[in-house]
Order: sequence, then C-alpha cells, then structure tokens
Amino acid sequence: MPLRVLNTLSGKKEEFQPLVPGKVGMYVCGVTVYDYCHIGHARANIVFDIIYRYLQFCDYTVTYVRNYTDVDDKIIARANERGISSQELAEEFIQAFDEDMDALGLRKPTFEPKATEHMAQIIQLVAQLIEREMAYESGGDVYYCVEKFPSYLKLSKRNLDEMLTGARIAPGEQKRNPMDFALWKAAKPGEPRWDSPWGPGRPGWHIECSAMSSALLGTTFDIHGGGRDLIFPHHENEIAQSEGASGQPFVKYWLHNGFVNVNQEKMSKSLGNFFTIRDILKSYDAEVVRFFILTAHYRSPIDFSDQNLEESRHGLTRFYEALAQVEKFLAKPAAATADTVPAELIEPVERLATMENRFREAMDDDFNTAQALGHMFDAVRAMNRIVADENSHGVIALREALEHGRKELLRLGDVLGLFRSEPAAWLARSAREGLADSDLSEAKIEALILARQQARKDRDFARSDQIRDELADKGVLLLDGPEGTTWKMK
Repeated sequence: MPLRVLNTLSGKKEEFQPLVPGKVGMYVCGVTVYDYCHIGHARANIVFDIIYRYLQFCDYTVTYVRNYTDVDDKIIARANERGISSQELAEEFIQAFDEDMDALGLRKPTFEPKATEHMAQIIQLVAQLIEREMAYESGGDVYYCVEKFPSYLKLSKRNLDEMLTGARIAPGEQKRNPMDFALWKAAKPGEPRWDSPWGPGRPGWHIECSAMSSALLGTTFDIHGGGRDLIFPHHENEIAQSEGASGQPFVKYWLHNGFVNVNQEKMSKSLGNFFTIRDILKSYDAEVVRFFILTAHYRSPIDFSDQNLEESRHGLTRFYEALAQVEKFLAKPAAATADTVPAELIEPVERLATMENRFREAMDDDFNTAQALGHMFDAVRAMNRIVADENSHGVIALREALEHGRKELLRLGDVLGLFRSEPAAWLARSAREGLADSDLSEAKIEALILARQQARKDRDFARSDQIRDELADKGVLLLDGPEGTTWKMK
C-alpha cells in the first residue's frame, strides 16, 4: 500500500507523491524562543520527528527544515523584564530547546534557520509583495492586503465576510482592512531593528517562515507541518504571502498534529496545569514521554495525565522485558533437539515474520503510530510465547525466529525513536524510578528476597508468602525463575 496522508488543504487522504521522486522537502514551524518548552511542544516535535524518520526509513532523501523565531513581541517583552538583550534571551532558550529535544531523542533537522539570520530574504520578499501590489507601506509598517488574494482562508476553510464582521483595527495600526496583517513593523524605541526600504524595523511573525522555507526548499515544496493552532492565522498567512509573491503553489501537503489536554482540560497557565518538558522529565523517563505521544494518532487530541504516563511506562516496560528475556534465551547455548516447529508455535513465528509488513501498513495509513505499536505488541506476545514454551529451546528455527524478531523490533523501534537503552539497564532504571514514591529501596527489596529464600529453605512457607504479599502490597512483584528471584514494579 502506498503512503497516504491527510492533507489539511484538501481535507482528504491523498497518496503521497513528492515533487521530485525519491526526495522530500519538509518545513515544520519551530518555537518562539522566549521560555522553556511545554508538553505541547514535545508532541509537535516528536510527531514530525517520527514522520522524518519514517520517510527516511522508506528510502526518501529528506531535507527537513525547522526554524527558530528569535525576534518577536514576546521575546522583546521578556528580555526587557530581565534587563538583557533580545538576542541574549533568544540564545538562552534556543540552547534550552536543543537540550530538551536531545533528551527526547529527536534527530537533528537538516537545517535550523533563525529569523534574524535571514533578514535579507525577508526584506526581499516584502519588497516583492509590494511590487506585485499584494502589500502596501503605511507609516513605516508594511501590510499584506488580503483582498488581493482571492483564495485567502482556503486552508482553514473560514469565511472572510463572517470574520470581517466585528473586526477592528487596533490603536497604532495603520492598515486599510482589519484582516490585513503586518509583514514589516516600524521600530519602536528600545526594540531590535534592521534597515529596510521602509525605514528601520523588524519582520512580522508570518513572513519569516515564507522567506526561510523558500530560501532552503524552493518556491514549492512537499510537506509543511505544525500544530493545529497554527492553521490560522500563521499557516494561512504563509500561503497568502508565498503564493502572492511567486504566483506558484506553496506547499503540496499540509500536516497538523492535534492538541494536548491535561487531565481532560485545555492546558493553560491560568488553570495551573501547565507543564514544561523539564518538569515532566524529573518524574518520567524521556522514552516514556515519547511512547505516550505515540499511543495516539498524531491528528487526534491526547490527554496528558499521570495515569496515562504510568500506562505508557508499563507498556514500554513490556517491550523491554520481552527483549531482555529473548536476550537471555539466546545467550544459552543449546544443541538442536528438533527440526520442526511445534504446531502451537507456528502462529507466533508467522507473527514475527510479518511484523515489518504490518508495521508499514499502519505507518502508510497517515503515520498511524498507535496501530504500529499494536502490531509491535503482537510481536512481543509472540516472542513471549516462544520463550515460555518448554520445548522451544532446542528448536533451531525458533531460535532463528526469536533473533529475527528481536532485530526487527529494534529496527522498527528506531523508526519511532524507541528502545534506545540496553534492556537490562532500562529495566533497572525504571524499577528505581518506580520506587521514588515508596518507602522501599533496592537494598531493602534485595534483603527481603534473601529473607524469603531462607524462609523457603527452612520450609517456613507462611513467612515466605508474607514477604511476597508485603512487597506486592507496595507495588513490587517477585518473579521466581530457574536463575533465582527477580523483582519489578507493578
């Protein structure tokens, strides 16, 4: 099945056919760097990291551009509050953003342009729009004239006449129409400024993305992405600017990720449910956060809560436990005792053999990571069945199936940015994190395990059961096996 994507512009799923066979140009709106990133930023960036990875997995050569907005009203206001320059503030939070994305396991984009480094292209684009009579200068400001672009609002599907009803021109604005938007803003005292044909000033928010994307990807490119909150006005205005200047289609496929709610409410500082990535990573492993994001389709809303993160921790643990068990199984040398696969294990072997095909089918359906994870869980169940079967150890075909399944799980996990740790190390770290809110420690648990072993040797089964039940009440499960007793958190 060919890759199909839901194009916001058409509102339909379309077969993905890049402008140049084998090559993809993708632009994703980055952050305005005036504060630390929150869980909504984490979702958007993880989503497009997955899309980037999957396109590469499908052998496309991808030029991925993600920008930094490093000049903006919010940056200027925050810098003034702190008594530093806008550039100092922007550089501080660019570094913080990079640290957060590295922690979440994102691949670096091909280009990470800054608005302030593309001022010549921005000014040139504004001048081009004025020359084509799509924009006008007014008192040192330059505005885009939306009435000159008949297909304005084609992305958001809004009605211009309805939006004009009740629209007002704010004090200080010198535009002709309330819907017109700023391309260039005349400098105010204490603001950063650049020389331009219209006087010193700085760009409006939207123009920078049009200028940087065309400079790095060309007049028309394949994919433009971002959160649903950017559809209007940001992406709508990008289309008007870019197509107004070039007369050519701007983007072939528009992709937008859904919102993040917190405990079923919209995230908001005023509601006290606003969480930065740094806050979250103090309590949860970065891979758990990533796994959580992948459990919902990227276009759907997702609910951020401790319960959902704990479920994601548990789900990820199942993968790491299976990988650890397979590694232990394969590490034991075994002489062949049978040539054929037992009938009850034929189906699990087939599930492992077809894992990649089913994974691709899910991802080809508009990057359905939730369904892809479901197929990977099927593989885990198949691996666990083979490992648990007492007759499987000496069957060469089963050992080969497990080795193939392990390698495939790791390879497909890499497409999703998962399984970046050694299984034993991750499980140990996860267990320690699970003890954070408990009065238990690893040393205390190990001591109780030894006490239980001694009780069993003494045939004091009541004491043995008591220790097991006490630990279970505190969320610790004991696992008895041929190599001794291990433990994990519920």
